[in-house]
Amino acid sequence: MEPTTLTTDRLVLRPFAPSDEDEVYAACQDPDIQRYTTVPSPYEREHARSFVNELVPNGWRAGTGYSFAVRLGADGPLVAAVGVHVHQVFATRSYEIGYWAAKEHRGHGYMAEAVRAAARWAFTELGAARLEWRAQVDNAGSRAVAQKAGFRMEGILRAGIEHRGAMLDCRIGGLLPSDLGLPSRTPYLPSASA
Repeated sequence: MEPTTLTTDRLVLRPFAPSDEDEVYAACQDPDIQRYTTVPSPYEREHARSFVNELVPNGWRAGTGYSFAVRLGADGPLVAAVGVHVHQVFATRSYEIGYWAAKEHRGHGYMAEAVRAAARWAFTELGAARLEWRAQVDNAGSRAVAQKAGFRMEGILRAGIEHRGAMLDCRIGGLLPSDLGLPSRTPYLPSASA
């Protein structure tokens, strides 16, 4: 898929570029980002360089991951990152969203706004029938963002995520196109007991 740019009232979401390296490096020094996400720890300059120059463009080319730099306006600071990741299991594709917010930009609603924009894009452009969110059980900030963005909490998965060589329990939430007022490309037939 061709890289694309999304906009909201306050934000511009565009694929990461080499010019984002310094801000990515600075944001990922935050111990909470290292604790709760898959970024390397310690986070070194080469990690940021590889992320913006290789990982992100390769994901867009291969159709396996779509990572967006979230900026406050077109020329504003990097406030967050959001990515939609594609998993292929047999003939079924599933979609998962992940994100982090720069410490100094938390608490302004930017992350939930960016997650909603990326979710709408995943449903309308990628054809996702469902978007999943997962986070460590104690990651209250990520859970709050997911809920503000419209995700429904669906439970706890034992050993649901791998993090730094260990399997951890995680919360899981789901978002459907109808949760955002969008049509689904595939009919959803909920269980009578759901």
